[in-house]
Amino acid sequence: MRIGHAACLILLSLVLLIAACTDKQPVRQTVRGPGKPAYGDAIVVGSIGDASNLIPLLASDTPSFEIAGYVYNGLVKYDKDLNLVGDLAESWDISKDGLTITFHLRKGVKWHDGVEFTSADVLYTYRVTIDPKTPTAYSEDFKQVKRAEAPDRYTFSVTYGKPFAPALASWGMNILPAHLLEGKDITKSELARRPVGTGPYRFKEWVAGQKIVLDAYKDYFEGEPYIGRYVYRIIPDNSTMYMELKAGGLDMMGLTPVQYQRQTGTPDFKARFNKYRYPASAYTYLGYNLRNPMFADKRVRQAITSAINKDEIIHGVLFGMGQVAHGPYKPGTWACNPHIKDFDYNPALAKQLLTEAGWRQVNSDGVLVKDGKPFTFTILTNQGNDQRLKTAQIIQRRLKNVGIDVKIRVLEFASLLTNFIDKGNFDALIMGWTITQDPDIFDVWHSSKTGPKELNFIGFKNKEVDRLIEEGRSTFDVEKRKRCYYRIQEILADEQPYTFLYVPDSLPVVSSRFRGIEPAPAGITYNFIKWYVPKEEQVY
Repeated sequence: MRIGHAACLILLSLVLLIAACTDKQPVRQTVRGPGKPAYGDAIVVGSIGDASNLIPLLASDTPSFEIAGYVYNGLVKYDKDLNLVGDLAESWDISKDGLTITFHLRKGVKWHDGVEFTSADVLYTYRVTIDPKTPTAYSEDFKQVKRAEAPDRYTFSVTYGKPFAPALASWGMNILPAHLLEGKDITKSELARRPVGTGPYRFKEWVAGQKIVLDAYKDYFEGEPYIGRYVYRIIPDNSTMYMELKAGGLDMMGLTPVQYQRQTGTPDFKARFNKYRYPASAYTYLGYNLRNPMFADKRVRQAITSAINKDEIIHGVLFGMGQVAHGPYKPGTWACNPHIKDFDYNPALAKQLLTEAGWRQVNSDGVLVKDGKPFTFTILTNQGNDQRLKTAQIIQRRLKNVGIDVKIRVLEFASLLTNFIDKGNFDALIMGWTITQDPDIFDVWHSSKTGPKELNFIGFKNKEVDRLIEEGRSTFDVEKRKRCYYRIQEILADEQPYTFLYVPDSLPVVSSRFRGIEPAPAGITYNFIKWYVPKEEQVY
């Protein structure tokens, strides 16, 4: 799942940017000689989940955004070093007061149906995003705009009422085709299943639960991609996916730590595939439904965190390929508070906190009881992610030691999202977020974002956090912003609305016939249109 305007900027490293947060350099194996770049072939990528909606404004799941990132463009994007550069915007000017951005759009860009892209498309995208009738989680950044104008076909400008730090980055949002959507109900558009964009790949086919197929767009403004077809195969079980990879049915997937460490060291595998391991930006968490009276007392949440051995998860689940998470920011970045006093593993403290919270009696099963009700709850997580399931099992064992009975339920991702998360129908969840380059966390943590289909689905509300989020996004002064985010992390560490668990390493594997892969801070897929297979090695 994605955070706010981050949802619009995941084009920078779409497929497998799911993990760690250190400053170490990307590593990879030796590959074959470069060969001669050639057009053609296909890449078959494995995913455990299907997309939900290919109009990115209406989606909040990773598969939808991965596909959308190849079909659409934003005005800006991140380059390989995570600097903002032009995408559909060739350049931009920012006024001296920082309140107005004027984008100069590329000329001659065509939608996949041949219609020219213009400022009218950007203006429509802005208007539909802030339309109250549009069920999107990403409107807040654009509600900060005081005035939006398209003075001519290739100019678009926005003026903000006050300084807004994430302003430029927010325009990485995917721009939608006005000529196909304007005047229509976007929630009923066929583009949800058959998108039309300006991106390097155009939609060809979607077989629900099986695959999504994209073809290279020959008229793409940055040049035709070398790889002629992108096939996104949905395989809900990671072990099955790995078997498909070895059998030749896949070219690319994300490895689990055990696969990376123990199952990919044979000479045959090394000859056929290249593994990568590099820092990414994400974290996995145990989130509590704060509307549930069982979790209303923060001492209970503090106790649960104290009962969980995060290092055990890092070593037992990730094989050491990751690090402990203490908050929503990437360790080593300027917004991350390195002095957070989190609740470390301490079962004795956990029992003490539970006693203070009124959980004093124990039934015949060894489960704590309060007001006649046993302390039992269910952790939900998504199907196909073995790391999250194993994490849940470790948590289940550790909480049993302090008198808490945990059940685990694994659900297909679309069902988990639609029937449980969106409806607030859960006790606790093990899920993950991708971390944006800008530290604004409005969409996930502000109390105004707790409604249906919004991203603060645990129902966290804290007036001081609201104020600090608003203050942090309304100044360009990095030191002032830092003070806001440092304090937010202190509050979250005390309140424990999530137990922040871990930041795993990203472990993609790609068939060695693909050349042009250059690992960078942005991952490996930022330059996907430059990947190629020499003619003599093409298989599709």
